[in-house]
Amino acid sequence: MNTAERSPWAWIPTLYFAQGIPYVVVMTLSVVLYKNLGISNTDIALYTSWLYLPWVIKPLWSPLAELFGTKRSWVTVLQFLVGAALAGVALTIPTEKVFQLSLAVFWLMAFASASHDIAADGYYMLALPQHSQAAFVGVRSTFYRLANIGGQGGLVYLAGELTERTGSVVEAWTAVFWLLGGLFVVLAGWHALVLPKPAADVRGPGRSAARGLASEFFAVFASFFRKPGIAVVLGFLLLYRFPEAQLLKLASPFLLDPVEQGGLGLSTKAVGIAYGTVGLTALTLGGLAGGWVISRIGLKRALWPLVLAMHVPNVAFLLLALTHPTSLAVISAALAVEQFGYGLGFTAYLMYMIHVADGPQKTAHYAICTGFMALGMMIPGMWSGWLQDHIGYVPFFAWVLVATVPSFVMAALIKVPEGFGKKAE
Repeated sequence: MNTAERSPWAWIPTLYFAQGIPYVVVMTLSVVLYKNLGISNTDIALYTSWLYLPWVIKPLWSPLAELFGTKRSWVTVLQFLVGAALAGVALTIPTEKVFQLSLAVFWLMAFASASHDIAADGYYMLALPQHSQAAFVGVRSTFYRLANIGGQGGLVYLAGELTERTGSVVEAWTAVFWLLGGLFVVLAGWHALVLPKPAADVRGPGRSAARGLASEFFAVFASFFRKPGIAVVLGFLLLYRFPEAQLLKLASPFLLDPVEQGGLGLSTKAVGIAYGTVGLTALTLGGLAGGWVISRIGLKRALWPLVLAMHVPNVAFLLLALTHPTSLAVISAALAVEQFGYGLGFTAYLMYMIHVADGPQKTAHYAICTGFMALGMMIPGMWSGWLQDHIGYVPFFAWVLVATVPSFVMAALIKVPEGFGKKAE
């Protein structure tokens, strides 16, 4: 079959699965890996939060994908690069300087992953007609979520299982990253073969158009910052997830730390089940439920219920830290409640970004919004480990509840049009 006529089912599921894997590796697997290797919470939170930076500044280099090569070639080359980076992490784990060397490779992987996001999303819009883009939006998000569950659940469980069998954390995680590297090379090879070659995916004009594109690029940025009420918009984008940004960095360390240090003392396998599988499944269901609620009553009416759903369940972590339950079912249920609420509340954030970006330059403005979204996760995450190391888990989770106040204040200040997001009758 001609690649231009190939069914979207041959490449969309694997493309978005491939988009999800490096993100979950950089943001979540790195945290569990470093915790297993005995790195302090202060260092884990600080240095893995810096890995958000490529997603923060992603809008700044996104024009490169327009200037040079085709979107299809960007996708396949970057996937091979991610595969090489995963193998690179496997090579660094047995070394004495594992923390410094693996962080350097994770940085490379983060930039490749953020660039792959730009290329894959651009390619998707070129390779499918508009009606098909809408039809496959659910398929995209489902396989992206499956990659998250596979990474945060399946791979963490596998690392725990291999640790128990070999008696070596180093051997276990080395094997996991070699497996991931091999998987990614296979995915890159598959996409080099099956991705269609749409007529619209033409090679960029190169350096000759760079100057004109640069002036246009700055004009797009300027128009974003001229939006009415931009100070409130930026405040909301940066502070809505202020408590969650701190909580997320310490969730896995809290579950893994021994009880005498204030944690729950779970095994790596148990974390893969409770947080990576049950929790992420609940997060996905929460996201679906939040989207349904907004489509029924609109963002304006749904905003406060979704804001409360986002932040109130954070009390689950405080209760876990106070009671130290030993039942995996109880811990999984508490995490499911917290993650379901997070999924619900995050839909309000995504819909608000769509509202902010609406206009003639919506694609570029939405990309700028996602940069501020990543910045809002990066900065609070950086100090969260230091804070927890100094005050302990119970006061830290109490602080997370206090940290919801800026989010509530910004939610009260934003303006949302009546009926925005509501499905037309």
